[in-house]
Amino acid sequence: MRAIHVTEFGGPEVLRPVEIPDPRPEAGRLLIDVSAAGVNYADTHAVEDSYLSRSATPMVPGGEVVGRTEDGRRVVALADLYGGYAEKASVREDLAIDVPDTVGDGEALALIVQGLTAWHLLRTAGRMASGESVVVHAAAGGTGSLAVQLAKTFGAGRVIATASTPEKRELALSLGADVAVDADADDLKARLIEANEGRKVDVVLEMTGGPVFDASLAALAPFGRLVTYGMASRQAPSPVHAAQLMGRSRAVVGFWLMHAVGRPGMYREPMAELLAMVADGRLKPQVGGVYPLAEATRAHEDLRARRTVGKLVLDTSR
Repeated sequence: MRAIHVTEFGGPEVLRPVEIPDPRPEAGRLLIDVSAAGVNYADTHAVEDSYLSRSATPMVPGGEVVGRTEDGRRVVALADLYGGYAEKASVREDLAIDVPDTVGDGEALALIVQGLTAWHLLRTAGRMASGESVVVHAAAGGTGSLAVQLAKTFGAGRVIATASTPEKRELALSLGADVAVDADADDLKARLIEANEGRKVDVVLEMTGGPVFDASLAALAPFGRLVTYGMASRQAPSPVHAAQLMGRSRAVVGFWLMHAVGRPGMYREPMAELLAMVADGRLKPQVGGVYPLAEATRAHEDLRARRTVGKLVLDTSR
């Protein structure tokens, strides 16, 4: 089969299309004839070995696939963090979820990692309550564009989006954000408070790190929660001390989707809700770019350069 094979750690240049043997699924696993693979920002960390879990070479990157099982079922599935950028993938049977005919491949891929992450950021980690203000950083991205929509659906009082360009901010507004501001870290605290009509904010979904994390924490109201789920800037934030949290009754919560996988009620049930929302039009995943499998390097380059919006997909037929 054709696959993207990584034999040394590095940037997008290490993503090379090659021919490798088909995977051989063991008991409890399914062989998927992959029609499309999803691209996540975490993949850019995995190929340079800077992710939360350590990588090992050689590897086929990619943690999500959609396609057909050997008995003809159309499913979307997690691929154990790796193995997705290929024409075939072996996945755990319990992580494969049937996709309704009305949901497209790109839409399904947008849900299995980024949709589930957005759901848990709001419901599980952020514990957003009705009427609270929510800041969604990178609001035009795969997770952010879904989090904006879900926050409104779940009853947020005010959704404040940040994005790096006017076009991306317009997209966030079209998805339901009440206001959209520049994502630049300079004076970000003041812009967030101004966007919340002069009040500090209740929940922040943060995946940039560095000074954006610092400004977001400073903008939190008493009992506010900052949920951190990435470090796209590859820059660590300032250390957080207990006195900073106690002095304002603030919380910093980390989230990684892999801790939800396998826990009762935290995987299949939210996915069923998300798929139903897409099927009836309440949730609109943004498929921002479809690349041939052989052009995975370009997909990573575009993602890291912040040239993309929504979900990025690799088409295994090209």
